[in-house]
Amino acid sequence: MKTIARAITPRLLTALGDTPAVMLVGPRQAGKSTLVQSLATGPHSARYLSLDDLRTLDAARRDPVGLIESADGPLVIDEIQRAPELLLPIKVAIDRDRRPGRFILTGSAQVMLLPRVSESLAGRIEVHTLWPFSQAEIEGVPGQIVELLLERSSRPAPTTAPAGTRKSLIERIVRGGFPEALERRADDRREEWFASYLTTIVQRDLREEANIERLAEIPAVLASLASRVRAPLNKTNVSGSVGIPRTSLDRYLTLLEHVFLTHRLPAWHTNRIKQITKAPKLLISDSALLVHLLRTDRKRLAEDAALLGTVLECFVGMELTKQLSATRTRATLQHMRTATGAEVDFVLEAADGHLAGIEVKASATVRGEDFKHLTTMRDRIGKERFIRGVVLYTGGERLPFGERLEAWPVSALWS
Repeated sequence: MKTIARAITPRLLTALGDTPAVMLVGPRQAGKSTLVQSLATGPHSARYLSLDDLRTLDAARRDPVGLIESADGPLVIDEIQRAPELLLPIKVAIDRDRRPGRFILTGSAQVMLLPRVSESLAGRIEVHTLWPFSQAEIEGVPGQIVELLLERSSRPAPTTAPAGTRKSLIERIVRGGFPEALERRADDRREEWFASYLTTIVQRDLREEANIERLAEIPAVLASLASRVRAPLNKTNVSGSVGIPRTSLDRYLTLLEHVFLTHRLPAWHTNRIKQITKAPKLLISDSALLVHLLRTDRKRLAEDAALLGTVLECFVGMELTKQLSATRTRATLQHMRTATGAEVDFVLEAADGHLAGIEVKASATVRGEDFKHLTTMRDRIGKERFIRGVVLYTGGERLPFGERLEAWPVSALWS
């Protein structure tokens, strides 16, 4: 497989230029080790240690202070969540010497969610998330969709996108972005990879992260969430479908997000639109993983428009999330749904309060009624905040549909 440049690299190098420690978190097998090793042997020379190596892990747990104090230059520690004992010595080392770029840490779990960790490293560390490859990274082009959606000048978005087909879009969805899964061209071999991937996370990572006796329930919870990615999270429905108490579900939801199998989108709200639900949406972190959990394939996606719409919405949500993690534009991605059923799939809100609404349609044509909820949002919150409403669809042209309303090809995500 050809080397694929990671869009987040410039942000990491900038952080290493003025921050003592930088942590790169994200799903297992997303490419974190490859990226930090390329930094350590290239633009940011450093010694590399992996806690997946049992001898290194044993040394880190037996003498964490000695391991940190023995470093005579910048240090990369891969999979830091396996030895959180190292974090206090890192804090002490930084307090003695606050030169930037001293430590690069990676984790396949949200180490910074642990209270004692976030408190000890506050102000000393900058955290970034690396997701599996975005489609823009795979294509070798800069991902600019976030900037284009929030652009307030007269500079237009591309009027067309490279010609694509429903078949080629489905191909992107079923292949996803995990580097190793991408290398497996045969569907059955990719299925085997995802089965092993989930087993590893459940039997190794979650067993290490939390003392859970009934680990066998987690795949069923994940499958139930996968079937509901298009709707706000309803814990009662999920716990009922799996047959577990709400208290257990709450713990499982935290753990699944902790190891980046799911990604939480908060609900956007404003007092100008009534009865907005506060429930978040949970996305599955990779479209190929979602296809695996739904036990579907490219043939069924091609035949079942509703199923394709569900998977496509999650695919778009994660593509936006990936590009947000790499851009310097400060913005958040949320969703909106009211109790009466009005829904905007994604709300991209800039730090200054300006926003864009995004709807996703698995169709090659767009009609005026597809903009009704975006029109409501525009009219209710006012044009001073509403930059544009966009329907991403599977056609190939940019089409106007009213003031600040447009249809864009979904391929604008990577073209």
